[in-house]
Amino acid sequence: MRAGPMNPYSYQWHEMTYLALAPARAMSGIARLWFNNPANPLANTHMGRNMAASAEIFERLTRRYGKPIFGIDEVRIDGESVPVHETVIWQRPFCRLLHFERELKPTGKAQPKLLLIAPMSGHYATLLRGTVETFLPYYDVYITDWADARMVPISLGTFGLDDYIEYLIEMCRLLSADCDGIPLHTIAVCQPAVPLFAAVAVMEARDDPHVPASMTLMGGPIDTRRSPTAVNTVAETRGSAWFRENCVHAVPYPYPGASRNVYPGFLQLSGFMAMNIDRHVSAHIDMFNHLVENDGDSAERHRDFYDEYLSVMDLDAEFYLQTVDAVFVEHRLPKGNMTYRGERIDPSAIRRVGLMTVEGENDDISGIGQTHAAHELCPNLPPKLKIHYEQRNVGHYGVFNGSRFREEIAPRIRAFHAQATQAQPEPAPLEVG
Repeated sequence: MRAGPMNPYSYQWHEMTYLALAPARAMSGIARLWFNNPANPLANTHMGRNMAASAEIFERLTRRYGKPIFGIDEVRIDGESVPVHETVIWQRPFCRLLHFERELKPTGKAQPKLLLIAPMSGHYATLLRGTVETFLPYYDVYITDWADARMVPISLGTFGLDDYIEYLIEMCRLLSADCDGIPLHTIAVCQPAVPLFAAVAVMEARDDPHVPASMTLMGGPIDTRRSPTAVNTVAETRGSAWFRENCVHAVPYPYPGASRNVYPGFLQLSGFMAMNIDRHVSAHIDMFNHLVENDGDSAERHRDFYDEYLSVMDLDAEFYLQTVDAVFVEHRLPKGNMTYRGERIDPSAIRRVGLMTVEGENDDISGIGQTHAAHELCPNLPPKLKIHYEQRNVGHYGVFNGSRFREEIAPRIRAFHAQATQAQPEPAPLEVG
């Protein structure tokens, strides 16, 4: 599916506007440094702090935020600091598989492997930095690092939903092939819940020996007909045709992916912020006041959050439009109509892989019941390999990050992994799905 953008020059205009503001950004940077310089007699005055704060806010609102780094150099295990090295162990045009390798002392028993599948929905995988840090003391952790589509040359082809599923199957086989009895667990956060579920179903139908021991789906859109949110309603009512005409644009030169049709990151960011525009405006006003009041700690927390939140990437148009159709418009997975490489995906084939679903009570992206729907699609999965947990008083991001995730959700996931590893299902005939 290759979609022609409604206006092939929209991306170019965005780039031209960004470049046109470069002199103003430079002047703002100079002004901020000058009004913060102790040599300036105005530096510690109310007016000086106002000028410095105004200059910083302008620069932050008009700059481009690059891809963040994980920056996880060590982790504390049993009270000791253990060095961590980030390495790439597998790579395809649209994804790298990162391994957070720990310098552990030999203890005789290896910890289980954990594959974290980050969302491919605009933000980078570093959005799950807190998730990685929470699990690192207990698992050998890997994470999908999805590529910014504007950086992938068009000669390397497109990326669709089938490719996404294929990538996950390859990763599971890679991590399970040399496990030597060490279980592999998988966690999909939000959007990848559907392709992970599909990948496991495909592997089970093929009786693949490298299926993971479990899959945990967190705030994922398995069946968006349940408790539909504003995001679900917009996608379903407008359909892929509307998004094709209004959201798909060609990457301009000089990016490596020039001429590739994408859903640009800057449009995604506009949509993210429009959902809670009042909160974002208030946050920036608060930061301005913190800077004027010389409250450095509060201002730094704002910087850390928005440095991550405002870092976005482009999505290949084929994957984006196929996801809109398959997940939000046609509901193919819960209706039994989803396919992989032309063959129907049969969820009833899942019989060995433990299933845990996690939802947030206040999730405004994936409503209550949407992720839980996965359980009904697995009639041949023994009850001891199924569990659902709803976390009270958290929204979408609280499902995989924050204090409640660390203290209440993550321990339950670890307990389920141990249960799924021990509970080996008895061979049984499959129901026809």
